[in-house]
Amino acid sequence: MAIVKNLGRTLSQLLQSPGCGCQTSIVPVRCIGVSPRQVTSDASFHSVSFSETDHPRVLITGGLGQLGVGLAKLLRKRFGRNNVILSDIRKPPDDVFYNGPFIYSDILDYKNLREIVVNNRITWLFHYSALLSAVGEANVPLARAVNITGLHNILDIAAEHSLRLFVPSTIGAFGPTSPRNPAPDLCIQRPRTIYGVSKVHAELMGEYYHYRYGLDFRCLRYPGIISADSQPGGGTTDYAVQIFHDAIKNGKFQCNLKSDTRLPMMYIDDCLKATLDVMEAPAASLSMRTYNISAMSFSPEELVQEVKKHIPELQVTYTVDAVRQAIG
Repeated sequence: MAIVKNLGRTLSQLLQSPGCGCQTSIVPVRCIGVSPRQVTSDASFHSVSFSETDHPRVLITGGLGQLGVGLAKLLRKRFGRNNVILSDIRKPPDDVFYNGPFIYSDILDYKNLREIVVNNRITWLFHYSALLSAVGEANVPLARAVNITGLHNILDIAAEHSLRLFVPSTIGAFGPTSPRNPAPDLCIQRPRTIYGVSKVHAELMGEYYHYRYGLDFRCLRYPGIISADSQPGGGTTDYAVQIFHDAIKNGKFQCNLKSDTRLPMMYIDDCLKATLDVMEAPAASLSMRTYNISAMSFSPEELVQEVKKHIPELQVTYTVDAVRQAIG
């Protein structure tokens, strides 16, 4: 019953949001690049600490995705408008561009990324650039470049400049052989998507850079994130975002998963709070570099029934996508 109440509360907040159905979904395309540098074998780096009056200087990559804009709003309230720079390779809408600093940044361009960090005196970096599960399966070479080569650029720059680095992972980092109900923080991980594989790689590389170079790397495994301010970005759990846009725009929704496919989910405000909490935690309090976070789990049918309490005329059909269903 607690899950149903939590889901109902989330739905009420989402359906009242002015963001539903107002944007066009765009899949970012990046050019593949090669970074020429290496971290020296005797390097030793440590994260910069801050006093209560000395705020971090923050860069968010992939900032026009589902989480970046909301995170920027949260961080600007806490650290000041000009201390948080949003970045992406796409042109931002006016409401994003005029609400705080925005800069073009391609994570596959090592030199450009390094210049941004140096010129803006960045001390915290949130790395949200990635191709999600379903989109990644449709273009494995691009997913490999963005999710892995791009990550290597981020890790080297973060280590070189003593940044505190956050890289989100995902429930997709688990696989069919992982234990369930609940999956522990440390367990077998054998994902079967390039997105999941790249995130396991990110977890392990971040941990390696922490122990090898002293990089202050922090990571949370996100469940599906529910929000209304952005269009879905190609993830398996994105039906739980699309339904709100479709319900309000035309009263019809076509679900690409089976009605009883139960997946972990979290409301975006809770996700962003957890992210800030783990970034602000004293380094000494972290026993690991990667943690699970969770809120609730539900199926498409359960979500549909909750939405119908607000929009009774909603028409729903199930047209199962084989790739997304296999991932789910």
